[in-house]
Amino acid sequence: MAEPQPRTVREGATTAAAGDVEDEVQTAAKSAEDRKAAAALASLDSARDDDRSAVDQEAASKAMRSLEGGGGGAAAAAAAAEKKSKEAKKVKIDAADVALLVDELDLTKPKATELLKAHDGDAVKAMKAFIAV
Repeated sequence: MAEPQPRTVREGATTAAAGDVEDEVQTAAKSAEDRKAAAALASLDSARDDDRSAVDQEAASKAMRSLEGGGGGAAAAAAAAEKKSKEAKKVKIDAADVALLVDELDLTKPKATELLKAHDGDAVKAMKAFIAV
C-alpha cells in the first residue's frame, strides 16, 4: 500500500517546529548566491501583472499580417480576389443549387452563392471544394 516514510518526516507538518520543508529551505539560504537563487525561484512563482504589456505590439501585428495573407503580398491578394469576383459575377446560379448547399453544408445563402459562383455554378464541384478545405 503506502511506502514507509523516513523518521524525520511528520504527517501534516505545517509549522517550523514540526519541521516544515518550506521553512527549512528559507533558513538554509545563507550565502549571496543562495539568496539570489532563492529570489529567482520565488519570482517564478509570483503572478506578474506586466506580462501583457511586455508583448511587442509590432511583432504581434506583423505575425497577424503574415497569417492573414502572406505578409507583404496582401494588396496583390486583394486585387486577385477582386478580379476573381468580377469574373464569377457573370455565372448564373440556380436557386435549387443554393438551397442544396444551404441545407447540406449549413452555409448562409450569400456564402453558398459565392461558393457556387467560384465554381461556375456547379454544385458538385462547389461541395467537393468546400469539403476539401
